[in-house]
Amino acid sequence: MNRPLLLLSLLFTAPVLAESAEEKAILQVERDWCAAALRGDAAALDQLLLDDYTLTGSTGVVTTKANDVAEAKQGDPQYEVFENRDMKVRVHGDTAVVTGRTVVKGVSGGKPFSAEFQFTDTLAKVKGRWRPLAGHVSRLTKS
Repeated sequence: MNRPLLLLSLLFTAPVLAESAEEKAILQVERDWCAAALRGDAAALDQLLLDDYTLTGSTGVVTTKANDVAEAKQGDPQYEVFENRDMKVRVHGDTAVVTGRTVVKGVSGGKPFSAEFQFTDTLAKVKGRWRPLAGHVSRLTKS
């Protein structure tokens, strides 16, 4: 391949590579978030979530970062499984939207639970780091 064509080729593939790296970074944040929830790691959640983070839960109740951190400190629920699946990422500048399914299993209030949710997470890139800003979950029912 001659040099001008090689340079032209690199110009058009570089943005794709950069986007792929961004998507990988965003998906890693999602995995770290699940791992922190699974462990009940309040300190990790505190570092991960933006201070004004909110979650609209499957019942319509809106919770905050403070609620999530407090729940982790309390140790209830205790998760055996907390995993995101089938994630898709869309990046628009310093904002990203991730959709997928979350599968959870554990014990809360002494009672076992198991559920699956469809989620939409919005992340913002702040000081070069992707962080969760908002989420919404809808409980999936078995058909």
